[in-house]
Amino acid sequence: MIRAVLLDMDGVLVDSEPFIMKAAMMMFEELGHAVRASDFVPFVGAGENRYIGGVAEQHGIKIDIDEVKSRTYDIYDEIIVGNLRPLPGVEKFLDRCQDRSLLTAVATSADERKLVANLAAIGLSMGRFDIYVNGLDVTHRKPHPEIYLSAAGRLGVEPVECLVVEDAVNGVEAAHRAGCRCVALTTSFPADRLTIADWVVDSLATVPDEALEW
Repeated sequence: MIRAVLLDMDGVLVDSEPFIMKAAMMMFEELGHAVRASDFVPFVGAGENRYIGGVAEQHGIKIDIDEVKSRTYDIYDEIIVGNLRPLPGVEKFLDRCQDRSLLTAVATSADERKLVANLAAIGLSMGRFDIYVNGLDVTHRKPHPEIYLSAAGRLGVEPVECLVVEDAVNGVEAAHRAGCRCVALTTSFPADRLTIADWVVDSLATVPDEALEW
């Protein structure tokens, strides 16, 4: 029986992908390197260490990940002001979870700094969710299942009692490996890349009732 809903952040609650990509590209440009938007695609949903570090590896760029990530976040914080919006159906979906007395968690591979900035930018209170797990809370990033196993444990429920809401291939695989059911949103990848999810929908606004009532 479903007891909890574990939501990824980027591509689920907010579409911050264009902004973090732009910030990372600007950071690399400051270092004197030109990278392409397509370079980041394989690392979507894997957290900023891998998102930035993977592109650096592709281009043979030696970096101090903590330094370049901090600079990327500095740029990101500037460019999201007044530009970030919640994705369709966020508030209504959270209300649907609350109406069913379901526990909720944000489980994101992003660092806490980005988590806090994103929620503030789209007007979601930190009190809207029961717990938060970010990329700095885990050793292994998606597609490893650790983040969802950790979220379930902190909520006091079993993974098989959890519904994960994801948008990325890495995240859907993490949910599957954790033993959770999964709704995949097609905000970042086409439906044919998300077929191991239990449900594939366009947005939180179109999640079927059956995904919240099993």
